[in-house]
Amino acid sequence: MEIHIRKSLLNLAYECEKEIEEQFKGVNSIREKNFYKLLEAFRQSHISDFHFKDTSGYGLSDIGRDKVEEVYKRIFHTESALVRPQIVSGTHAIAISLFGLLRPKNTLLYLTGAPYETGEAIIGIRKTEGSLRDYGINFDVTDITKQIEKEKIKKADVAVIQRSGGYAYRKALTIKEISHIIEEVKSINPDICIMVDNCYGEFVDQKEPSDVGADVVVGSLIKNMGGAIAPTGGYIVGKEKYIKKIEGRLTAPGTGREIGPMLNLTRPFLQGAFFAPLVVSNALKGAVFASCFFEKLGYEVKPRFNDKRGDIVQAIKLGTPEKLITFAQAVQNVSPIDWDATIQASPLAGYGQDILMAAGTFVQGSSIELSADAPMREPYVIYLQGGIYYEHSRLASLYAAEKLLSFSKIHNF
Repeated sequence: MEIHIRKSLLNLAYECEKEIEEQFKGVNSIREKNFYKLLEAFRQSHISDFHFKDTSGYGLSDIGRDKVEEVYKRIFHTESALVRPQIVSGTHAIAISLFGLLRPKNTLLYLTGAPYETGEAIIGIRKTEGSLRDYGINFDVTDITKQIEKEKIKKADVAVIQRSGGYAYRKALTIKEISHIIEEVKSINPDICIMVDNCYGEFVDQKEPSDVGADVVVGSLIKNMGGAIAPTGGYIVGKEKYIKKIEGRLTAPGTGREIGPMLNLTRPFLQGAFFAPLVVSNALKGAVFASCFFEKLGYEVKPRFNDKRGDIVQAIKLGTPEKLITFAQAVQNVSPIDWDATIQASPLAGYGQDILMAAGTFVQGSSIELSADAPMREPYVIYLQGGIYYEHSRLASLYAAEKLLSFSKIHNF
């Protein structure tokens, strides 16, 4: 299959790139600051080649694992960290944390609106065996960005901030906004534990949620933190008193963080983290370009190219299921893996409806590699994210636009 882009779209791309030069400079500045932070975390942790030695079985006294977690503590400026291949996704990291932090009759409060769809089953909003609801844990929701409901905050034991918008078609929260939320909530309920779902948000800013008062921060290693190198895994970082509660749910009460082999993944975990600021910066540039490019083509986008960003995700409102499928298929067709696969919506574990997903990635589900996904529902918004190369993300936007023109009312192209 030949990848053909008409000249008028290429000209529009050049026009966009001139317009977004300042945004790219800002991305480069953040990347530089995060690189120095990463380098210092590694230097202070005194990583050596012998730390890459593998363990098996229980993984007792795995010095490589301990060093990985030491590096993460330094990156996030926290007291403790759990970084394991046994945490298989961001959703799993959230589940482990919530089951560790909450007890029967406690109340969980989501502060930023309804949880992401995979969280519904954890909580028990969607009927599932073994949810928090089965253990007598109460759940409530508010949107503190719109209204401060003090009574709900006072009654809650654990509060969650979901940084990324998920499929809610809202902008991701910036570190500044997260800081304001934490400050407001703590002023109402000083004893509350605030956890941030940081998926897609790492290294987008020079600070992380733990730098502005979050008690626990969780995420996936097949998104930003793994730098497109880690093949699996997740992280949970935070205050020691909370990590102590969570570690028994990671493995078992009484053994906690002391067991769990790294399965020869110490090197890719550390190497992925070291490369992450570079990869995230390329993904951000691709998102900024897509925002400018598709807005000029007449589509509604969120965030806009010059908005302050809280994550790597770019939402583009396409309006019809046909355009959604066309866009996703175009992204798949410029992927290095399974480029010739046919995209169709299908059930996906953890979701309550069919999901359309283009991901010709080296690691299954790796959203830091170029991918595009969407729930098959109105207003038919595609969520584009990732890109190890900026050039890859740029090409995907151009090719998607080329394919979308058959649906477009724009006659200038």
